[in-house]
Amino acid sequence: MSDSLTYADSGVDIDKANKLVDRIKDIAKSTPRSGVMGEIGGFGGLFSLNLSNVANPVLVSSTDGVGTKLKIAFMMDKHDTIGIDLVAMCVNDIIVQGAKPLFFLDYLAMGILNNEVAEKIVLGIARGCNEAGCALIGGETAEMPGLYQDGEYDLSGFCVGLVDNDKIIDGSYIKNGHKLIGIASNGIHSNGFSLVRKVFFDKCNYDVNTLLDDLGTTLGEELLKPTVIYVPTILSLLRDLPVHGLVHITGGGIDENIIRVIPEACKAIVHKDSWETPPVFKILQKQGAIPDSEMQRTFNNGIGMVLVVPDTSAQEVMDRLGAMDEKAYFIGEIVSRENNETQTQWV
Repeated sequence: MSDSLTYADSGVDIDKANKLVDRIKDIAKSTPRSGVMGEIGGFGGLFSLNLSNVANPVLVSSTDGVGTKLKIAFMMDKHDTIGIDLVAMCVNDIIVQGAKPLFFLDYLAMGILNNEVAEKIVLGIARGCNEAGCALIGGETAEMPGLYQDGEYDLSGFCVGLVDNDKIIDGSYIKNGHKLIGIASNGIHSNGFSLVRKVFFDKCNYDVNTLLDDLGTTLGEELLKPTVIYVPTILSLLRDLPVHGLVHITGGGIDENIIRVIPEACKAIVHKDSWETPPVFKILQKQGAIPDSEMQRTFNNGIGMVLVVPDTSAQEVMDRLGAMDEKAYFIGEIVSRENNETQTQWV
């Protein structure tokens, strides 16, 4: 008997990986965008910048993951939407600075490569890229035996966008009297899932097939709803309406995210009963006996994006959002802040 070993004997199948790359090439072609050069398979993704209409170009980048929402995908054995979450978490973070997404790359790591699962994940990424108007130009699929349990994987994404320096949204024009407009989320999105799992699966002993009347669907289906991609909506607004601040409500909730854009001399007054809270948050809070303050700093609670706009333009922004079938609410305003006051106040 020969003692010689191959890479496949250690658990890494290069031939299987090559077949997946060929399939990913086809998927990437479904995310066309001007500027893309070549195709997936090279050492790096190529993108040619068209700067003819940009006076002072600035590249804006973001990287993120999906967190322990992945655990829900594993439990459901459903992998076709988690890629949308991945794209959303990255592109929503750069659109708040006014940057239009250009291209996206992903990193997928598995213990033993499962081409069927990997393809579903990448198809979801492609769907997200198409919705955000960016191209999938590359990535990495790593097979690492012994590092991940069977049926589990990790996922990260990387996005680059472009904005003219004069059009960067950084909150510097925000002042007393500006209005806060909240655009609805469709549920939990991709933050706070360690607490979600603790409440629903550990404390309540629910499983992903549990039917809860107020949800109208199984718990697993509710929790796997993909994060809303706000890019098309925000780009439409930015074309001809003044938006002086944008806040993607991720980990930290409204409390800890809005202070990232408002000036030190200002504070945000948030009216806590001014929008419709999705049932999943009410069930979660009740079953976990979670204090209001903890909900506010952990979850989006029904608001996925906050806009800070001049009072004189607020109604026009609301009308435009309504015309785009977005649920939107006046949720507060900006006021002057005393030295010792916090920058967020709930009333």
